[in-house]
Amino acid sequence: MESKLPYSALIAGDMPPWVMRFVKGVGKAINNYRMIQGGDKVLIAASGGKDSLAMALALSVRKKWLPVDYTLKAIMIDWIEHPIPSSKKDELYAYFEALGIDLEILSEAQYPESFKGSFNCYLCARNRRRILFEKAEEQGISLIAMGHHLDDLAETTMMNLCFRADFSTMLPVQEFFSGKMHIIRPLIETRESVVKRLAECYDLPVVKPVCPYDQTNVRARLKPIISELSHIDKLTREHIYNAHDFSSSVLPEKKAWKKGD
Repeated sequence: MESKLPYSALIAGDMPPWVMRFVKGVGKAINNYRMIQGGDKVLIAASGGKDSLAMALALSVRKKWLPVDYTLKAIMIDWIEHPIPSSKKDELYAYFEALGIDLEILSEAQYPESFKGSFNCYLCARNRRRILFEKAEEQGISLIAMGHHLDDLAETTMMNLCFRADFSTMLPVQEFFSGKMHIIRPLIETRESVVKRLAECYDLPVVKPVCPYDQTNVRARLKPIISELSHIDKLTREHIYNAHDFSSSVLPEKKAWKKGD
């Protein structure tokens, strides 16, 4: 098995054209919805998976190219029931330090008492989001970046359409608490295959989050169906994306802000 290339090369600016296109594609989505503007503070929801690590890389590299500046902070939730090995934590700290991003790893209960013994994907996601919201509020951060990509959007659309009779999906920018906080999704126009290739070619310190339902939930079962549809039309995911109207999912424009302000 060939050894992977060092991610330090990408941080130094030595990136092949396909990685350059990935970073620019993330920037395009950010610009389309004004997800991040000068002076913003962004909290990266770092799961340790390939998606959030790739997103953190793109956001960090992109900062170097822009005349405006923004602050990046990352939080990773280490579930007490399924702790991350210490060696992996060290790798993650080193990765985010190389990106110039402060990483905080929190030990939290995946099955809090408030669940009263119940557990499913919805409850898990809600619990994780609650923790992120609380930490963001404590630190005066109103933007939380999540690593959902184009495939996630397509799968969510099909889940809602086929099982809830609702043509809706995850939003590029999602408002919470009457606009006091927003979730942003910089990878929303990026295919999962691009992120997967990045993790296969470079030594990103990927740690797979433990999920008891990751191979049996509806999303996992829809993934091969969407893949089959893409064999009929390779732009299936993009067509699903373009079928939605995201015109209201754009953040208001702020005053001009340049580095040094």
